[in-house]
Amino acid sequence: MKFNRKITLVVVLVAMLLTLIKVSVKAQQDPMYTQYMFNTQTINPAYAGTWESVGFMVLGRHQWTGFEGAPETYTFSMQAPLKNERVALGANIISDKIGFAKRLYFFADYSYLVPVSEKTNLRLGLKGGFTNYSHNLQDHTIIDPEDPDFMGNINSLKPNFGVGAFLYGKKAYVGLSVPRIINSDFQDDEENFKIEGQLRHYFLMAGMVFDLGENIKFKPTALTKASFTSETGTPLQLDLTGNFLIKEKVWLGAMWRSGDSYGFIAQFLFAEKLRIGYAIDFPTTNLKNHSKQTHEIMVSYELRFKKEEVVSPRYF
Repeated sequence: MKFNRKITLVVVLVAMLLTLIKVSVKAQQDPMYTQYMFNTQTINPAYAGTWESVGFMVLGRHQWTGFEGAPETYTFSMQAPLKNERVALGANIISDKIGFAKRLYFFADYSYLVPVSEKTNLRLGLKGGFTNYSHNLQDHTIIDPEDPDFMGNINSLKPNFGVGAFLYGKKAYVGLSVPRIINSDFQDDEENFKIEGQLRHYFLMAGMVFDLGENIKFKPTALTKASFTSETGTPLQLDLTGNFLIKEKVWLGAMWRSGDSYGFIAQFLFAEKLRIGYAIDFPTTNLKNHSKQTHEIMVSYELRFKKEEVVSPRYF
């Protein structure tokens, strides 16, 4: 309980601090996920190895269905511990499309385990890879067909790296990460059109699990995302979720994302290896007048090579 109380204090203090910071509003750049609490590795390399097994996760997200050019995101992640059990490796491939713009992310993860106490571990992680941005500017319908800003084509590859830390016990965690540290732009062949390709974002996440009875548990989680670049910062965004675990088999919960949407989550566990999750979001912005829901499906599977008499349940 002491560990849980410390996490609670940290989360409350940091949330209060970040809420006071003013940042300017810009368009969505990085993919967002409603089931982020089961998809942490994409933004925090230190999460690799926490499953203590070889694990695979795929996720598909269709945002703002019914809205032309709405974001579509497909994600594949894997993680695996090495013979040195303190070291784990991971990989992430993300395809993200918004309108005519496409981003393809390829990143590898390395994490190292630092035991803190008998029941608490700290993992430190490094992320490295590259992003390919492609955008055929001539696909746009414009007033002046001779506009030089829309005559070119962008197909650019930029490297990047990130860092993360993940402090966790069996029923609580806190994570802090910067998945892409280098700020970079993408531009067309003629250097007439330029777009902010990769901005440095900071992520703070936390969660706890409470026993409410013999067959039910409650897990509140929080994720805060922000960029503090003076001219191109993104709005501070806070995701809050509350999920109930019923008989160690079914997760049911709800989500609220500040200034954006609310939604519901359901996840089913099969033999403690296979997980299938579904989430639906409803916009709270003006987009609700032009688009329908956001749908997200996630599937994960774990391969355990060690024969264990009792497999400890994994809550995040």
